[in-house]
Amino acid sequence: MVNVTFAVPEELHEVMRRHPEIKWSEIARKAMWEYAQKLELMERITSGSGLSEKDVLELDKKVKAEVSGRYR
Repeated sequence: MVNVTFAVPEELHEVMRRHPEIKWSEIARKAMWEYAQKLELMERITSGSGLSEKDVLELDKKVKAEVSGRYR
């Protein structure tokens, strides 16, 4: 297994120090795996797409405008 080091905000570090009984590295590992699995799924879904990045951005804008209009 590879070790990774990253920075956390001081406020989060304080919470972590108050709870030494929690295996924070395990929490981080699980969160990163969940995120990685979502990325893998998105890659599988979009791998056969013929849309360009410009097309995707235009669709994104239209969808957001429609959703925003519904909830105003």
